[in-house]
Amino acid sequence: MNAAAVLVSASGLEQYLHESIPLSLAMQVSVLEIGAEHVLLAAPLGPNINHLGTAFGGSACTLATLAAWSLLHCRLQSLLPAASLLLQSSSMHYLRPITTGFRARAQLAPEASWNLFLRTLERRGRARIAVTARLISGNDEAAHFSGEFVALAERPLRPVGRS
Repeated sequence: MNAAAVLVSASGLEQYLHESIPLSLAMQVSVLEIGAEHVLLAAPLGPNINHLGTAFGGSACTLATLAAWSLLHCRLQSLLPAASLLLQSSSMHYLRPITTGFRARAQLAPEASWNLFLRTLERRGRARIAVTARLISGNDEAAHFSGEFVALAERPLRPVGRS
């Protein structure tokens, strides 16, 4: 099986997010696309609006974080479903106000190696990987997210020093 195989459906992921992360339900997050290389989430402006009539920055950052986390969650489900994923660090750069419903498209960062991430997780029981997400409002890029996530297994899958 391809190490990046995704066995989670869009509707299954959306339901999981709404049940496990109540903020995603309040934001009315929907899963538009899910694949081995990317996840695309969306949110309407209404429940995410600020006092200026644009998207609240916290909602934009949350959607990007959810998309990045979801990408890793879905990729790990077939390989190590009990692994925990935690956001270790992130940054968000806003390019323009978000005036409509918005989408976040997450993918592995260009420098990230999925295979190295999996080998490290297997050997040490923990590994880090970088993910990026672009926020789009209308047809325009509105913000960019970069985050580093840590995956924790219950224990190393293979003793250190063994091939």
